[in-house]
Amino acid sequence: MNNQLTRLALVSVILLASLIAATTYWQAWEAGSLAARQDNAIELVSQFEVSRGLIVASDGKTVIATNRKVKRGGQTFFFRRYPLGGFAAQTIGYSTSALSQTGLEESLNDYLTGATTNLSNAIQRTLDRLGGGTVYGDTVQLTIDAGAQKLAQQLLGNRCGAVVAMDPRTGAILTMASSPTFDDNLLEQPGGYAKVLKTTGACGGSSALLNRATDGLFAPGSTFKMVTAAAALDSGAFTPSSTFYDPGYCVEYGKHILNALNPDQTGPEKYGHPTLAVGFENSINSVYCNVGKTIGAKTILDYAKRFGFYSTPPLETPANQRLPSGLYQNNKLWFPRDPAAQVDPGRLAFGQERLQVTPLQMVMVASTIANGGIVPRPYIVAKVVGHDGSVVSRTRASNLGRAIKPQTAAELTQMMVLVVQGGTGTNAQIPGIQVAGKTGTAETGVNNVYTAWFVSFAPAYNPKVAVAVVLEKQLNGFGGAVAAPIAKAILEKLLHR
Repeated sequence: MNNQLTRLALVSVILLASLIAATTYWQAWEAGSLAARQDNAIELVSQFEVSRGLIVASDGKTVIATNRKVKRGGQTFFFRRYPLGGFAAQTIGYSTSALSQTGLEESLNDYLTGATTNLSNAIQRTLDRLGGGTVYGDTVQLTIDAGAQKLAQQLLGNRCGAVVAMDPRTGAILTMASSPTFDDNLLEQPGGYAKVLKTTGACGGSSALLNRATDGLFAPGSTFKMVTAAAALDSGAFTPSSTFYDPGYCVEYGKHILNALNPDQTGPEKYGHPTLAVGFENSINSVYCNVGKTIGAKTILDYAKRFGFYSTPPLETPANQRLPSGLYQNNKLWFPRDPAAQVDPGRLAFGQERLQVTPLQMVMVASTIANGGIVPRPYIVAKVVGHDGSVVSRTRASNLGRAIKPQTAAELTQMMVLVVQGGTGTNAQIPGIQVAGKTGTAETGVNNVYTAWFVSFAPAYNPKVAVAVVLEKQLNGFGGAVAAPIAKAILEKLLHR
């Protein structure tokens, strides 16, 4: 009799274990494939029986995404709510009752629904479901500083643009603002999606759904001189004290490429015999045009690749919401087979030609210089915490390799300091703190309308924060005048945390 009971108990344990294993497999490891089957009505309903995990800011307290409970037919369902509607909306994304997802809500869905490959969590989730209890997702804690994010969005206002701030030592994203923004809660309201689509901001361009920080492409203008100068110095072709002749223009293919117009003169700026460093400080196009002609387009593009150009920047957001930077032709990323014959090296050198970049890429350039020439790997998720308080996943700082020598990074840092001390970026000065920066004012094809940039880091010789700011379609808006003050404010906010 005892043997029969033992066998029966053993069989029961095996059957229970098989049930748990099978359920765990389908609800945890294969949750993604089940969710992808639009005809699976049971899975569609079960998604909302899960108390979706919170998304919180870097302080662990500021709640960006949470849930609202709805009771129907004796069952409890959970639907998404965004208490700070519009806060980093394009990055956070949304998750709707129609199972439409974007941003981190999409890419981190497995964590947020508790369907991770963490065995203990998966088994607990299965037992909760079998016992009729509520299944809880994991909480995602971001690296975003709530105060700096709110300030960035406030400073951008209704203007089209973006602000990205990063810790250059680790790659942690501290701010990722895109304007115009939208209230994530609108997506659950009748006509809300159409309303969001019509939100285009002052530029009247792409809708607020576009994440301009990672998915927006802009001509970088003179901010790209950071890459050109890096190539010129690192290759040994020039030093900061190398001199040039500047009559106010550079001659290329028989045509004059002018320096920026000086509001105090009737013609283009003229600097006589500036050095490479002075050319950087005052953003002299003719100097960098001649640098480009000397070292060639291929060398510049090869160095751009070292900084991350021509690769989709790594980040936890969906891959289709991040674009690589580089030359674009017919709306497609393009690396020329014969750069010497296919690319204008002079215009490339000061950030025009067919060059298109994202703000994320440009903050990576600044962070690389600040980090002694090593490219930090950007990340926006600090950690994932289970409902029981255990750490499911924690992001460790890493890098993408060395782009330039430490000496080159040091020389570039000094040149960027001069830009803020007495060059085109004086509006970014912070009392008591040395700021390294570079302005950019890219032509748009419309007279006196520019894409305005400022890219910077501080403190210059002990960098803790790097910032990239871009503003679209600025009437008479030079980078030093309209973008630098925003960067200054964000640097101050983050440095004084």
